[in-house]
Amino acid sequence: MSSVTIVGSQWGDEGKGKIVDWLASQADVVVRFQGGHNAGHTLVINGQNYKLSLLPSGVVRKKISIIGNGVVVDPQALLNEIVRFKEKNIEITPDILKIAENCPLILPSHVVLDQAREKVRGNHKIGTTGRGIGPTYEDKVARRAIRLCDLTEPETLTWRLDELLAHHNALLASLGEKIFTKDEILEYLKRVAVKVLPFMAPVSELMAGYLKSNKFILFEGAQAIMLDVDHGTYPFVTSSNTVPSQTGIGSGTGPKSGGYILGIAKAYTTRVGAGPFPTELFDETGKHLGEKGYEFGTVTGRPRRCGWFDAVLVRHAVQVGGLNGLALMKLDVLDSLKEIKICVGYKLDGKKIEHFPYTLEAQKRLEPIYETIPGWNEKTYGIRSKENLPIAARNYIERIETLTGVKVVVISTSPEREDTILSENFLAKC
Repeated sequence: MSSVTIVGSQWGDEGKGKIVDWLASQADVVVRFQGGHNAGHTLVINGQNYKLSLLPSGVVRKKISIIGNGVVVDPQALLNEIVRFKEKNIEITPDILKIAENCPLILPSHVVLDQAREKVRGNHKIGTTGRGIGPTYEDKVARRAIRLCDLTEPETLTWRLDELLAHHNALLASLGEKIFTKDEILEYLKRVAVKVLPFMAPVSELMAGYLKSNKFILFEGAQAIMLDVDHGTYPFVTSSNTVPSQTGIGSGTGPKSGGYILGIAKAYTTRVGAGPFPTELFDETGKHLGEKGYEFGTVTGRPRRCGWFDAVLVRHAVQVGGLNGLALMKLDVLDSLKEIKICVGYKLDGKKIEHFPYTLEAQKRLEPIYETIPGWNEKTYGIRSKENLPIAARNYIERIETLTGVKVVVISTSPEREDTILSENFLAKC
């Protein structure tokens, strides 16, 4: 197989970094195809933590790492991240990192606009990271975005900035925020361009060559399917399409480029920020999951909301994402629980339903229908073969497979890369 796509199948923070790193160690090319520096992966390699926001995970392994056109790039945030990796003795050069010419750029005005709009939402905050991601995607669709390649054409840049700032400044003034002058933005872009432009590359052409030569390509998704702008809990979603079908659009390749699609799910459910969460727990069990799972956002540091595994939600992700298999993360967090619950359906206004509705108010009124199964109340931490897992843990995994309609092909029992159980079926495909 020439490619594997990794996507989150819940609301993000599922532990994609560990699986991405394992696959990145074997891949020839690692590709980011959507999102921005609002995403976050934490890799743990030989006890050393590496936190990535915008950089593809392949940079840690010195693999060709691509930021595709579906990603919105904050130039200064990218440069800051490159400096942080240099401090860890990882030099990121244009031989390793390649950024698509047509990537939209996040400008300082995008960040201020993002934060100002979130502030005025009051009780209806979306939970944005305030990093300018949404406004940049809006500008891309409205055809007024500044792209990386525009930095090479001063005559193009100047009139395009006029159009962009006319829109931004009108909004900022109406929100009581300071407006930006063209000279301010031009000075900023001039400062970062000299450092960022060496990484610019004809990514779609490169990708065509990699695919033709049967390179092992890892497509690295950010956020998760339930945060997809079309198929997630709208409007409490990110501003891009996070589903695997975005791989082709966001990297300049065809619709078949994604290969095997692996969805990542925790053995329970978490969410950062606002939005519906039917299985959220507000009791000691929820607190236990958060503490034992160390549930804090990689990018924001915000504590994550915790709850039971929602099989209806993951089945929705399987269907809209076309997932071929699941990786079940943090199984060990459930070790000390005497009983475990799985959401197998919902009640909506007293009526049983077995699908996740798209309307916001209906999502808020969902009542989970639980199936309770025995816990294993013994240690799974560090176990590396399925046969050595407690019988109750194996039963839990098999029930998840039945309810979601897809096989669990990877099981993680600790943050360490080696503490991973891989099915022969999945290994054969990789």
